[in-house]
Amino acid sequence: MGEAVELTVGERTVRLSNPGKVYFPESGFTKLDVARYYLTVGDGILRALRDRPTTMERYPDGIGGESFFQKRAPKNTPDWIPTGRIRFPSGRYADEICPTEVAGVLWAANLGCLTFHPWPVRRGDLDHPDELRIDLDPQPGTDFADAVRVARELRGLLEELGLRGWPKTSGGRGVHVFVPIAPEWTFTGVRRAAIAIAREMERRMPEQVTSAWWKEERGEKIFVDYNQTARDRTIASAYSVRPRPGAPVSAPLRWDELPDAHPGDFDLASMPVRYAEEGDVHADMEGQAFRLDAVLELAERDERDHGLGDLPYPPDHPKMPGEPLRVQPSRARRKPADAASDAPEA
Repeated sequence: MGEAVELTVGERTVRLSNPGKVYFPESGFTKLDVARYYLTVGDGILRALRDRPTTMERYPDGIGGESFFQKRAPKNTPDWIPTGRIRFPSGRYADEICPTEVAGVLWAANLGCLTFHPWPVRRGDLDHPDELRIDLDPQPGTDFADAVRVARELRGLLEELGLRGWPKTSGGRGVHVFVPIAPEWTFTGVRRAAIAIAREMERRMPEQVTSAWWKEERGEKIFVDYNQTARDRTIASAYSVRPRPGAPVSAPLRWDELPDAHPGDFDLASMPVRYAEEGDVHADMEGQAFRLDAVLELAERDERDHGLGDLPYPPDHPKMPGEPLRVQPSRARRKPADAASDAPEA
């Protein structure tokens, strides 16, 4: 796999062990290829990660080997990589890396980190998100093109609400739209805004969009995954490499590019070329901070006029005030005693 190499990043030198280790067998991309990729798009991915507690999705032996999500900063984390103490829904804590330099991204790549999962908060304020992240998730029977059609309608809705979104590919079949917001609302408040957007999208595109949490109720539609805004839920960062054959990456796009885009257009080889030509097309997100007042007014109308309250949280969250039962509809239709025995723990 070759002797270790050293990569110079600003004032730092990052040691890369086993640079020849193959991470993507089908395409032959190696650990060194991944590190060089992140060096090439360094300013872009640092914009997406800077000061954010970040979970590392690690594949030390490539995508064919074992993998794991590392939330806690390793004991050998350099002292120049700061950490942020995040709180899980269980009440437990963990110190996660908060990259502030491109060298920190390369250090993580040396550990086999392919995908970076940043929290929507900064380490200076860990309880108030500064991004509203909308995940358009294609369900069986739908594809990326369907998600794009929904994203274009979503763009108009956001503008009506006084917001602006920045779209990117997920690196798979989905589309992500990020909205930078003022860090004035808790995770609960931001999630409430995401639910309101999901419901309004469902009203506007009832044959194409669903906000149903239970898979059995979604059908062949695009699911607006509102729970990606819940505490301890993260979305792959812009420019992150995804652990799939071909080494696709999560690609930031302009709105006018979205209709003609395809996830396969953006990978470890093509993104550096695009980046050299276009730079970070989401760079203008920096310094933006939109308000959620109009979205939360929409949520209030849903509650007042339509009786639409909260929706189920992920199963690892404690039971929340006003949350409906976490019981699949098909199980809820059984006898009460049977349904209760199958209900997941809160």
